[in-house]
Amino acid sequence: MASLMEELLTALKEEEDRYVALIDLAAEKKEAIIKADLPKLDEINIREERITSDILNLSHKRAGVLGDMATVLGKNPADMDITKLIGYLNSQPVEQEKLIRQRDSLLAAGSKMHEANQQNQILLQQALEMVEFDLTLLRSMKQAPETANYDKNAYNTGALLGSSGFDAKQ
Repeated sequence: MASLMEELLTALKEEEDRYVALIDLAAEKKEAIIKADLPKLDEINIREERITSDILNLSHKRAGVLGDMATVLGKNPADMDITKLIGYLNSQPVEQEKLIRQRDSLLAAGSKMHEANQQNQILLQQALEMVEFDLTLLRSMKQAPETANYDKNAYNTGALLGSSGFDAKQ
């Protein structure tokens, strides 16, 4: 059981380290979004995908170790999670305390990651709104208003003003 506990604590620590790396990347992503640096955003996304893949693998490892620990304790592996395991470790306060600290540390990292993602989501939404505004402005500049020119039958000719903006002839 002691080796399983060490394996679980190691997996949780590695998972936390990956989340901290994602938090650092989120800060880089924030700067890239603000500067509209698309190549940098692409590079950051590739790095994020690698780290996320590592987190998924560690999550599977953690679930496997928890299942093994549940079997050793005579519990249902499908129902085992870290909080329940902490409750089962009342007779081993040292291991229980290590597991509580590691769980809390991992949860804090996950919470920070969630916050950083929300901020970046807001920034991306604002950047998209600015792009949409710029596109609308460009489209409207190409559509000049119609002039009040009429032909001999008093019909509007539908002529458009020039797109140059100013008439420099004097």
